Amino acid sequence: MPPAQQLISQMSEANHELNYEGVFIYKRYGKMDTMRIIHKVDENGVQERIVSLTGFAREVIRNKDSVTCILPDDESVMVEKSNPRQFKISQLPEQIGKVSEYYTFSIAGQDRVANRPSWIVDILPKDEYRFGYQLWIDLDTKLLLKSELKDKKGEPLEQFFFAKLQILEEIPDEWLKPEISGVGYTWYDNSSDESPVDKGDVFWKATWMPEGFIMSDQEKQSVDESQMPVEHLMYSDGLALVSVFVEKLDKPMNTVIGPSSMGGVNTFSTMKDNYLITAVGEVPRNTVKLMAKSVISNK
Repeated sequence: MPPAQQLISQMSEANHELNYEGVFIYKRYGKMDTMRIIHKVDENGVQERIVSLTGFAREVIRNKDSVTCILPDDESVMVEKSNPRQFKISQLPEQIGKVSEYYTFSIAGQDRVANRPSWIVDILPKDEYRFGYQLWIDLDTKLLLKSELKDKKGEPLEQFFFAKLQILEEIPDEWLKPEISGVGYTWYDNSSDESPVDKGDVFWKATWMPEGFIMSDQEKQSVDESQMPVEHLMYSDGLALVSVFVEKLDKPMNTVIGPSSMGGVNTFSTMKDNYLITAVGEVPRNTVKLMAKSVISNK
């Protein structure tokens, strides 16, 4: 039986080395979606195309530079700059030893997913401020076949699992081209390389966070030219990620103050003077509440 942390490292490497195509199920917010994924790795890095097979025929094209979302229901296309800091569970950081200070890793046995034998890896938090994870990792390729985000009772909040998967030597470039052209759609391109703000220009910070969380990124962004910039602070322990948004309000808004949740994502909003502070992340409700309430001006 291999060490759990070794399996996690091999899983991350496999995601950056293998070409594959498959169909996966994603369960979140009490809703289930079926999607096809095409994943290619070459000298240009990782490229992906995800196509929704249920509901609206949405597509997502991802490469090292940008993420393009084609939304036929809205007749719009959203283009965002790729953000490698917002990693997926299949791309856990190389510093897995650092993450193990706040989570316990163990092998829970074997199972079968998409007709492929797999190891089951438990990732359990060492405190009440984080969620746990359970991963199913392919015995052969070490690809992630299934994952569950779990609450403190061990109940799944979100699930992802492959129903079909094939490993391929080569993937034609044509497979990564969208079926929907986007002609006649409204395009929103936010993929500019320009840096939104110097770090010294960010004026807010969270003064409380769970042990191990550090600020991983910060920026200012505007929804449109008529609105004030919104400060966006990102905190991570290497696995969980919490975003804190600070927005100045010139006039009262119909904003929900307090907690809200959708699946494993919890949100807490509070007012401080004329600023709306919102913390959101895949962490327990009390974590986002404490972080939002701890935010102070850094001026």
